[in-house]
Formats: sequence, structure tokens, C-alpha cells
Amino acid sequence: MIKITADSTCDLPPELLEQLNITLMPLHVLIDDKDYRDGVDISPKDIFRYVGEGKTCSTAAVNTFEYETFFAELSPKFEAIIHICLGSEFSSCYQNAKLAADSFDNIFIINSSNLSTGSGHMVYEAALLAKEGVKPVEICSHLNSIIPKVDASFVIDKMDYLRKGGRCSGVEAIGATLLKIKPSIEVIEGKLAVGKKYRGNFDRCLTNYVKDRLENNDKIDTRRLFITHSDCSAETVATIKEAVGRYIQFDEIIETTAGCTISSHCGPNTLGILYMRKN
Repeated sequence: MIKITADSTCDLPPELLEQLNITLMPLHVLIDDKDYRDGVDISPKDIFRYVGEGKTCSTAAVNTFEYETFFAELSPKFEAIIHICLGSEFSSCYQNAKLAADSFDNIFIINSSNLSTGSGHMVYEAALLAKEGVKPVEICSHLNSIIPKVDASFVIDKMDYLRKGGRCSGVEAIGATLLKIKPSIEVIEGKLAVGKKYRGNFDRCLTNYVKDRLENNDKIDTRRLFITHSDCSAETVATIKEAVGRYIQFDEIIETTAGCTISSHCGPNTLGILYMRKN
């Protein structure tokens, strides 16, 4: 039997993790001087509360010793473990997991070159193939082949969290607020880039974002789409589901909540549609 594991940043919903027997390795969330484990003893709502209280929030990678301990428990129980990491440009998780895996002969480490459900697509694919009995080397080959096909992007309502994390200046954040600019953030070749900037009401910006991504786009793999968001209202998510349906009928639309890593950098009211391209 093959075991699929992943960093907690893949943002897959608990029911899917349980259904496909996927085990997560939590990253660290640092609030002032206190260390929490992503999704275990802290949630995005906790982060928003702490930040609202003026506390400093940051995230940290899983270290090599933690990965070694994690793999040592699983390695004897399975034919192989395939671990999908947060992209190497975003964290040292991949490098640390690779070092840890050197101590084992049945552990495969995949650099997703992505984050959130961009990585989640790969974790899901791996779990489905493992369930079908596909060999580990073939699963890894498939995962590496789809890395450039994953389309991951988000729209951010306010730039306060990006400013606090040092990812934009105070002047940029203030200017964006005054002009009601909602930037889209895209993963391109494993790195974050600013995409189109939308203006106006958040829901209208999101609707235009969905149109830009999906309208007249025949290169999309229609098997699956993730709507991943950070503390958006049910009404907003419903609006986006409806907007998606106007352009493409996906076999499966999965709503997921962004975990602590995305939430700590982007803040509440962040939403993205994440899918794969055919080529």
C-alpha cells in the first residue's frame, strides 16, 4: 500500500483527507513568541483575532528532524510514502523533507512548486492513483508532469496583511485601499506574481476575476476546480460558484477554506479558483 502525505498548506478539506487517507504535516505559525501547529492548535480565525489584537504573526517551515520523525513512524507501515511539499520558492519545507527522506529507501518527495489547493490538486491526484494501485515511480512521474499545468491564483480584498508581512509597502496598501483596488496574486513558475488589479466591490471584482480566468478558455481540464477562500461569506462563495457555472461545467467543484499559511499572509476575504490546464 502507498501512503500519500503532504504539508498542511495543501488546504484540502478534512472529509477529503479522511476519505483518501491523506496525512498532513503541519507547518508552524508563530504568534509573537508562541509556536502553534497549522490546523492542529490554531486556525485562521485565531490568526485574524491575534492580528486584530496587534500581535505579530508569521509562519515557519517544518524542520528536518520533524520530517524524520514523521517519516520514521510511517515508513515501516507502507510500501512507499509520497510526500507533496509546499513549493520550494515559498519555504524551506521541500529542502528539509528531502534531507529527511535520505534516511529512508521508500520515501519520495515532490516539490509542488505551488501552494494552497494548487498543491492540493497534486495531493488529490496522487491519492487517487495510489488508490488504484499505481506504482510509486509512476505516480511521481505523473505529479511532476502536471506541475506546470496547475493554475493557481487568488484575489485579495485588502492589502493590510501583505503590508504587515513586508510584501508590499504602506504607501501601496493605502493607495490600494483608497482606490478600492483588489489585486490578483498568481503562481507563475513556482513564484508569486501580481496579476490583474480589480477595482470596486469585492464580489464584483471576484466575478470579473472568474470571467477573466474561465471565459472562452478551452484549455482547462474540467474534471475539478477548487474554490479556496479565507473567511469569505457563504453568499460570496455562492456567487462565485454561480459565476463559474456560467463559463464552464466542472465535474467537481470543491470548496475549501484556506489554512493558516495563506490566511496569515493574505488576511480575511481572500478567494481563488484553482484548476488544471489540459496542456
